[in-house]
Amino acid sequence: MSLQTKIMDEMKTAMKAKDTVALEALRAIKSEILLAQTSGTGQELKEEDEIKILQKLVKQRKDSATIFSEQGRADLAEPELAQVAVIEKFLPAQLSEAEVEAIITKIIADGGFSGMGSMGQVMGVASKELAGKADGKTISTIVKKLLA
Repeated sequence: MSLQTKIMDEMKTAMKAKDTVALEALRAIKSEILLAQTSGTGQELKEEDEIKILQKLVKQRKDSATIFSEQGRADLAEPELAQVAVIEKFLPAQLSEAEVEAIITKIIADGGFSGMGSMGQVMGVASKELAGKADGKTISTIVKKLLA
């Protein structure tokens, strides 16, 4: 079942349940997917493209929630975090930090990388291998820790 079909089914369910937070998140996903499909290439979206779109939406909402929390606006932060939970249902399961660290350690050992000078190379390989399974911030933090 394609992501668009899943989104439409979830939208119907959210409408029936009058779940405005879920509906808003689902409409945002649908909107981003339609924008990506109509922008230029004319090719069908691949699964990794859909995952990137979902990750972008999650990141935007987490950033917004953080800003709202820092400004003492919990009333605005809570709906953002609720939308994050809705969007994350469509993402593949995220790896734990320990699992990510084990994979990055293997990448560093296999490539013979050492020192902060090779961080870009490690990040390139790790980002490709962990695409959709871990966010870039987590990958970056672990790579820095292991190369330092």
